[in-house]
Amino acid sequence: MTPQFEETSRPPAGQVNEATQRMAGPAEDDSDRRTKGVIGRFAPIAVIALALVLFFVLGLDRYLSFEQLREHRGALAGFVAENGVLSAFAFIVIYALATAVSLPGAAVLTLAGGFLFGILGGTIYAVAGATIGATGVFLAARTALGDGLRRRAGPAVRRMEQGFREHALSYLLFLRLVPLFPFWLVNLVPAFLGVPLRTYVIGTFFGIIPGGFVFASVGNGLGAVFDAGRTPDLSVIFNPEVLLPILGLALLSLVPVIYKLVKTRRGEGGR
Repeated sequence: MTPQFEETSRPPAGQVNEATQRMAGPAEDDSDRRTKGVIGRFAPIAVIALALVLFFVLGLDRYLSFEQLREHRGALAGFVAENGVLSAFAFIVIYALATAVSLPGAAVLTLAGGFLFGILGGTIYAVAGATIGATGVFLAARTALGDGLRRRAGPAVRRMEQGFREHALSYLLFLRLVPLFPFWLVNLVPAFLGVPLRTYVIGTFFGIIPGGFVFASVGNGLGAVFDAGRTPDLSVIFNPEVLLPILGLALLSLVPVIYKLVKTRRGEGGR
């Protein structure tokens, strides 16, 4: 007698494919999200780096010079006289882009602002553009690198971060006021130390006003300098009558930090 075997029931092929796709779907979605997240994080930094490279490759750096300002000062002054609002807006945008890309022509732009818009207008427009551009760099750096660096930081860096954040506005004002620290570096360090955006914007805006005012004042007299065939002296900010008041403001910004330090030491000494 021939044995009979019952045929095991199998699901249709279509159901097998659908089940396989449902199992693989979440993993693929997670992978896609991670890839998009990485691209989104580093895209701003990549755009800034590409813009900086293209700026020099295309030779655009030659336009950020006193020679170009001297050569085209008549046309620029005429355009500003006829298009006050538009020229001010264009200047702020150009300054913001130059700051965001960390171009080495901020001093030239600030002097040009003083020459074209006067001391007050040049200061306001330069400070506005620099603050906008610096905020863009801050956000890009914080998004791309800030969180990752803080996660990998050791105890010493975490303590430094905590101390900086407790008095972030005071430290940031000090770094902005003292003209010894590179502007691009001060744009990045707060992003890595977890400084809040609001504090960063306030510290940047008010911290660069004195330096911006000095350079705009020098720029306001560029006409006479160009007529005499000379080049403006950018070292004016290091003259004692200019530098000492700015350093005084910088030390004043550290008063809250010094007060807390003294108070803490007195408390420890009284125990």
